[in-house]
Amino acid sequence: MSSRPVHFEIHAVDPERMAAFYSELFGWTIQKWEGPMEYWMVMTGAEGELGINGGLMRRMGAAPADGAPVSAFVCTVGVEDCDASVAKAVALGGSVAMPKGPIPGMGWLAYIKDLDGNILGMMQPDEAAA
Repeated sequence: MSSRPVHFEIHAVDPERMAAFYSELFGWTIQKWEGPMEYWMVMTGAEGELGINGGLMRRMGAAPADGAPVSAFVCTVGVEDCDASVAKAVALGGSVAMPKGPIPGMGWLAYIKDLDGNILGMMQPDEAAA
């Protein structure tokens, strides 16, 4: 068995508000789990498509402080248009953590902060990026 990521989790002060943010930003389907704990299932695409699904849960503790180093795994989402996706995130209440820059031979990468300060990468494929 390979050691590939198979699930991610987003921590949120207000899970319903955060679910609306990610649903609007990326078109993800987010549904409250009917299990024994407060948890939302995040479906990022159709079954069989490249990518992974995840979850969303209520944050246990304080949100990350501005300017503090990142102490977590950062997920990066593939997007068609990095500029448009960053602009949409900001319009939805997010903020820019790192402006778009090239990853030579791979594409354009930007980091945003969601409504609770979680960092998220957005990558637009472009082999000509330099």
